[in-house]
Amino acid sequence: MSSDGKVLVRATQAEAAGAGLRVAGLSVCERNLKQLRSLKTEVVLASDGTCPVPVSLPAGVEIRTVASAQDLDRLRAEVQPSHEVGADEVRPVARDFAQSVRVTSQASRKCAEDAVFAQLLRGDLGMVARYLNKPVSFRITRYLLCPLPFTPNQVSVIAALVGLCGAALVTTGDRWLMIAGFLLAHAQSVLDGCDGELARVRFQQSKIGEWLDTFIDEGLNIALFASTGIGIWRSRGSTFALTVGLSAAFIHLFYDVVALTELARQGKGGEMMKISWWLAGGVNMKNRTGQKRNDWLVIVHGLGRRDFFVFAFVIYALAGVPFLALVHASIIAVGQVALSFSQVIWRLANRRVS
Repeated sequence: MSSDGKVLVRATQAEAAGAGLRVAGLSVCERNLKQLRSLKTEVVLASDGTCPVPVSLPAGVEIRTVASAQDLDRLRAEVQPSHEVGADEVRPVARDFAQSVRVTSQASRKCAEDAVFAQLLRGDLGMVARYLNKPVSFRITRYLLCPLPFTPNQVSVIAALVGLCGAALVTTGDRWLMIAGFLLAHAQSVLDGCDGELARVRFQQSKIGEWLDTFIDEGLNIALFASTGIGIWRSRGSTFALTVGLSAAFIHLFYDVVALTELARQGKGGEMMKISWWLAGGVNMKNRTGQKRNDWLVIVHGLGRRDFFVFAFVIYALAGVPFLALVHASIIAVGQVALSFSQVIWRLANRRVS
């Protein structure tokens, strides 16, 4: 559908039964209008006054009164819409008008909501996120957050506080408190998926939210590496563990500076996975992960994904070998050094040539 096409949304007695039911925190009619406006298309809402419509309409939605079927026909002839949809329809895929789900009852409402959440399983998700975190975060988002007035950014901040509490517990060096700390870090990893899910199902995505999520995740990664070194140093008196943990944290900080600079330079928004690295052949890991799951670089990159290493840290702590978390952090640090320095050198070389 072209961005300059018009869509006619019918909000008449025929759509009244389903238009007011709620799917993922929004009424079906409101979801329809917000989704269409997210496609940058003009929307004409044809209402006969019997179908529930939002009190506040999204910008760019024009409401027209149709008292009869003849009025609706005249409006069709005037508008000549590229598409016509009912206010009781839910489209799991925004641009797919053929696969819409009509909501007429609680049963069809549930089917529509199932389809909406199924679309959140992106191809670039890591193994732990897909099979462990998402089944939990979907339920939290769907049954707890969607009915409540939380914003995605508020969820990000709440999750960050959980992660910080976890890092603080890890620094104590007490075995059970360290296990609790790593569990909280994993809980943050699960909750970290909820903010994005909430933003997508409510059409509340924003650049600020994307950058906030990245800064929180990267800051918590640094805190977790450092706190692990501190915790093992406190429990075993190992200055080597302290040095490794703080070094991994410092390397991660250096990597973040380079990566965030690249994000700004490449204009890819605030998602780290979208960076095109010279060492990876100029392909961003988001596309590479979605297309080549068995690629060696995707496998290596997976070791450093937050969902994987945080869960691995929990396993190491439960098994009584938390020093393996430092080994894992060191492997991640080696990869980050390679990516960061090669990118900096490549940028400097290109600057000299130009």
